[in-house]
Amino acid sequence: MDVQVWSVSQVNAFVRDTIDGAFTPFWICGEIGNLLIHRSGHVYFTLKDAKSQIKGCWFGGAAQAQALRLNNGSFVEAFGKLGVYEVRGEYQINVRQMRLAGIGDLVRQFEELRRKLESEGLFAPERKKPIPTLPRRIGVITSPTGAAIRDFLQIINRRFPNVHITIYPCQVQGNTAASEAAAAVEFFNRTQAADVLVITRGGGSMEDLWPFNSELLARTVAASAIPVISAIGHEIDFTICDFVADLRAPTPSAAAELVIGRRAEFADSIERCAKDMERTVMMRLQENQHRVERAAGSYVFREPLRMIEQRSQFLDELEMRMGNVVSSVLDRSEASLERLSTALNVLNPRRVLERGYAFVTDSDRKVISTSALPDGTKLQLHFADGSLPVKVEK
Repeated sequence: MDVQVWSVSQVNAFVRDTIDGAFTPFWICGEIGNLLIHRSGHVYFTLKDAKSQIKGCWFGGAAQAQALRLNNGSFVEAFGKLGVYEVRGEYQINVRQMRLAGIGDLVRQFEELRRKLESEGLFAPERKKPIPTLPRRIGVITSPTGAAIRDFLQIINRRFPNVHITIYPCQVQGNTAASEAAAAVEFFNRTQAADVLVITRGGGSMEDLWPFNSELLARTVAASAIPVISAIGHEIDFTICDFVADLRAPTPSAAAELVIGRRAEFADSIERCAKDMERTVMMRLQENQHRVERAAGSYVFREPLRMIEQRSQFLDELEMRMGNVVSSVLDRSEASLERLSTALNVLNPRRVLERGYAFVTDSDRKVISTSALPDGTKLQLHFADGSLPVKVEK
């Protein structure tokens, strides 16, 4: 009789297919042990309770594990699917999402993220964008089947039924809710399909609202070029998304009232603006009419040629006055020049030489004013009509 002989790989592959087909993704809780955050970005650990343990792997979960401050002994809730590591023939849970167990841990995570983002200035009032007074296009990010969207649309349709509303359907609870909401914000910014965005959902527990405390969603909302209104839960509920949004509405209905004012208020505002414009236009017309009347009665329009003649006569007068001024300046300058010339002639040394005097210089042409000179010194005598070389004999 022929007996089928299985290889080890075939057995492990069979076990893998069996486990994959038998288990859907599920939540599991336990204590972290043998924690290893690998440089590849994967996290390896053991999840255990008082009686048993199971190996776990969180592919690409290094950053999230560090954000959660996972350590050996941390008590966590992990969401994932059973799988088989065929190389060793070991089954393990492949984690997709992890959170610290217990509401106390959620509050701690909330406060840590809130302080972190606040220190980065993401909640600062000066970075908040103004909400358009009457947006033509509204983008709503929510579940299309929830009560929140029904309340929102009811108020919008009652006040301004002709406003264009685009609903981006996404989960508002669960593991993928935060990433789907962030993707919706990015979609509207990429397509410029809305003038204002509203992220909304109804009330719930802290765990239900937890996707809206996501750092990914918070940073996406902060980076949005389109103003964002956050309307998560009831009035007493606060999420990180509320803090980082440009405006927080306590409920979905309040969000609709904030994004669209009352029709009567806009009608009154338009009527006031129309009256103000009419008064302004009439005042400008009257002012311009008076200016035209004053201009028409002015001397320029009545005697335009006379104005030209007066200006021409004035130019002639200026020309004559300038000529007189120039002549006067020249006369004064000429007299001053004569006085200076006379003074220079009086002080001119040549005039003294012409009266029979002379002066003596040495070989360096320096004037000699002493008689204490050694014999043989060569000098130069300067007269009015020339110079003469001499030598001291005694």
